[in-house]
Amino acid sequence: MSDVLSKSATATEIARAVASGKAKAVDVVEAALKRIAAAEPTVNAFTDIVGDRAKKRAAEIDAGLHRGPLAGVPFAVKNLFDIAGLPTRAGSKINVDGPKAARDGSLVRKLEAAGAILVGGLNMGEYAYDFTGENAHYGPSRNPHDPTRMTGGSSGGSGAAVAAGEVPLALGSDTNGSIRVPSSLCGLYGLKPTYGRLSRAGSFPFVDAFDHLGPLARSVEDLALSFDAMQGWDPDDPVCTDRPADATYARLADGIGGLRIAIAGDYFAKGGEPEAFEAVATVAKALNATKTIVLPQAAVARSAAYVITAIEGSSLHLPRLRSRPQDFDPDTRERFMAGALLPGAWYAKAQRFRRIYRANVLKLFEEADVILAPATPCSAPKLGQVMMKLGGVDMPVRANLGLFTQPISFIGLPVVAVPTRKPGAMPIGVQLIAKPYNEQAALRVAAYLEKQGVTNATPAP
Repeated sequence: MSDVLSKSATATEIARAVASGKAKAVDVVEAALKRIAAAEPTVNAFTDIVGDRAKKRAAEIDAGLHRGPLAGVPFAVKNLFDIAGLPTRAGSKINVDGPKAARDGSLVRKLEAAGAILVGGLNMGEYAYDFTGENAHYGPSRNPHDPTRMTGGSSGGSGAAVAAGEVPLALGSDTNGSIRVPSSLCGLYGLKPTYGRLSRAGSFPFVDAFDHLGPLARSVEDLALSFDAMQGWDPDDPVCTDRPADATYARLADGIGGLRIAIAGDYFAKGGEPEAFEAVATVAKALNATKTIVLPQAAVARSAAYVITAIEGSSLHLPRLRSRPQDFDPDTRERFMAGALLPGAWYAKAQRFRRIYRANVLKLFEEADVILAPATPCSAPKLGQVMMKLGGVDMPVRANLGLFTQPISFIGLPVVAVPTRKPGAMPIGVQLIAKPYNEQAALRVAAYLEKQGVTNATPAP
């Protein structure tokens, strides 16, 4: 039982122990709450802790009232997810003055229906417009592998909480890379599903055209188990896809046999630091992947993603910008105000290009099932760092941590981020990109890499 109560225990291990009677859910939750209390002064991952609710739920599970594949597993969610009885912060100061959520968000309810136990809400970049994990109101989340460094964002608290071993599983959101960036910088597995695959109902929006929700974990089994539990059509999310659930967890053992794996070249092979490309090379070698393919006009796709993000994001926040401009993080406020000044013709042009780019990229999956690319252009920068060198060029940190993620979420492709780490170095991740609704292929590749020891998400000391 001591192993199941430790910070290294995975969600799958905990669920098996609780289901078999070898561990009590109450003890698992108590252990998680103690770890959170001990780690928070350093990592600053949580903004809200619902300890009493979690203990009550755990006691009900031990009494046999709730069962499921995640029974007894503590989890936490980025604070843009609705949590009943709490204001949905979305990383802001303004939202705290708003109404409290009447019920949990859709994915929170689905995980709890599978037996998981919510323990709290997690820190994030204000209104999700962030790649660093730094928040002007609640302080920065700190990277558990080196607390002087960034977690990446905007799901920074999600990355920190899982990497520190506070919880084995967390939910984040990914608009332009906000699951994949903290997964890379914190050394975790992260899943950005196909756009529309998981319900976004009961979460605070950022950019409707790009918003995805998904899990971060320290094992591929945990990603697949939680993803399977969260699938399913939801009438409360107008873009949620009505299609049968895929049992990805059951297919992890299938291995990589029959899967064609290629490496993204051109745009994805330049502009980053050597460590980013070395990580891709390490993964490619383990998979015996040698074919290189080019995603056409990826740089243009990133620019178009910026335009759509700025215009949609600013449109959502215009009432707040007018009524409470002083209560925004100044950096976030300036980006939203700049977006509000962009012409609508740019938005229309970006959306037209998006359709063309998507059609061209989808043709590539006639040649490959999974495409490898860097997740971030570098490992975690220092907290407060404004500029960094990428390929010998000084570049802004905040804008460019999503260099390799934006052209992918721009067209809603599913991606699994996998962690690599050299001895003595900070973690850095690799994207496993698949065609729409083929999450199982990317998860199978991730499981193979984990089994071979090529990737590892051991919690930070």
